Amino acid sequence: MKITFHLLFAACVLASVEISLAADRPPNIVFFFVDDMGWQDTSVSFHTETTQLNRDYRTPNVQQLATRGMMFTNAYACSVCSPSRISLMTGQNAARHKVTCWTLRKDTSPARPPKEFTAADWNLNGLQPAGDSTPRSFAATTLPELLRAGGYRTIHAGKGHFGSQGTPGADPRNLGFDVNIAGSYMGGPGSYYGDHNFSAAWRDGGTIWDVPGLEKYHGQQINLTEAITREVIIEVEKTVDAQQPFYLYMSHYAVHAPFEPDRRFLPNYENEDWDNHKKKYASMLESMDKSLGDLMRTIDRLEITDETIVVFMSDNGSPRNNPRNLPLRGHKISGYEGGNRVPLIVHWPKVTTAGTRNATPVIIEDIFPTFLQMAGIDVPNNDGKSWVPILRENTSPPETPRELVWHYPNFYDQPPYSSLRLGDWKLIYWHVDQSLELFNLANDIGESINVAGEHPALVRDLAMRLTRQLKDKSAQFATVSATGRRVPYPAEVLATAATN
Repeated sequence: MKITFHLLFAACVLASVEISLAADRPPNIVFFFVDDMGWQDTSVSFHTETTQLNRDYRTPNVQQLATRGMMFTNAYACSVCSPSRISLMTGQNAARHKVTCWTLRKDTSPARPPKEFTAADWNLNGLQPAGDSTPRSFAATTLPELLRAGGYRTIHAGKGHFGSQGTPGADPRNLGFDVNIAGSYMGGPGSYYGDHNFSAAWRDGGTIWDVPGLEKYHGQQINLTEAITREVIIEVEKTVDAQQPFYLYMSHYAVHAPFEPDRRFLPNYENEDWDNHKKKYASMLESMDKSLGDLMRTIDRLEITDETIVVFMSDNGSPRNNPRNLPLRGHKISGYEGGNRVPLIVHWPKVTTAGTRNATPVIIEDIFPTFLQMAGIDVPNNDGKSWVPILRENTSPPETPRELVWHYPNFYDQPPYSSLRLGDWKLIYWHVDQSLELFNLANDIGESINVAGEHPALVRDLAMRLTRQLKDKSAQFATVSATGRRVPYPAEVLATAATN
């Protein structure tokens, strides 16, 4: 009897110790980051009303996450992939870190300015570890590095696209990740098909697009999104068995080009009166959604739901060859809302209120301080602002609105621009002709009516604010060939006009 009592007592003590350790352990953080998915590219409407795309696309797991957590209806990233990824990793605005276009080959820019301009000297080699001296790159202590120092196991899965080929930043393990699943320097896969070895060789593409580390799936009829998900689940199980908190950066290549349908889901759309491209894209979205569902079910199965935060977001707007993300204007890379407004859902168990919507404008660099504060880790100085108070209280947009800034000084696909949102107002400054557009997003979310002529005082105020922001961040501009001078700040343009 005494032995039995002592065994029971010891078991109770161990159980209480485990409960105490679990209570003291920081939460797991899953960042489910989708590539090139537009604001309306799910069956969840982030607009005030349901749109046609919401009715067309099938994403039941995104819907489930939205019912569990908080939707942000005014969430933003950069309008192109690499800038968004460096911003979330460092907490810095793209104008400050100066990775303002997409990266791939070392010392090579995809941008080609017209003869009237000389390109801005942007950081085309991307993000590098702190202390690295690679030219034309941004070296910094990263979010996963800080989380790892705080006791997290850090798992990278899918698209990296942080540093260009041949630089330390090309390998996510050099940027704070303990594990790297299929991540590299490229922004898109050679193929989504295992029977194509996830390579572009089948279409005579170069090896630079080959997805690394998934050779076990080569020759199989498996989709890349599924293969990455399977490998992630293995790593999550290992980490939970080790009783270690984890940060999972689930950064899918989907739904980026090449537009190859997921063969499991394409039959769901064969009777739709759509063009073939939309059917392919819909199957890729459903494939991405299955991955989210598989991961959420894994979290439930491992009984870590209450201690796991799940954040769902996209890195920029949908590209031009996809169906328009109405009512938004523009597409990926453009300066309009279709370029940078993105879906965002946060489920923080016992903190966020289920099924809530919040209209506070937030931006991609906010990820950095938000995740660190969630983890109980000191936050270094950065451009971001933590969402934790919003998540805890579901607060309304502040009476004194925050200035959100975008800066794209390059000549790739779209003309260069800088923009600022302040409350409901958005100012866009186009660098080539040095013109200004003003939109009221509350009344005109589609940015169809430029009201700059009706509000000259407001234009001046916003131009001054944008100029101050760009100067503070030492933003780069192209040079005007005829004068040898940089493109002027928007406030300088107005000052010149006033004197003429």
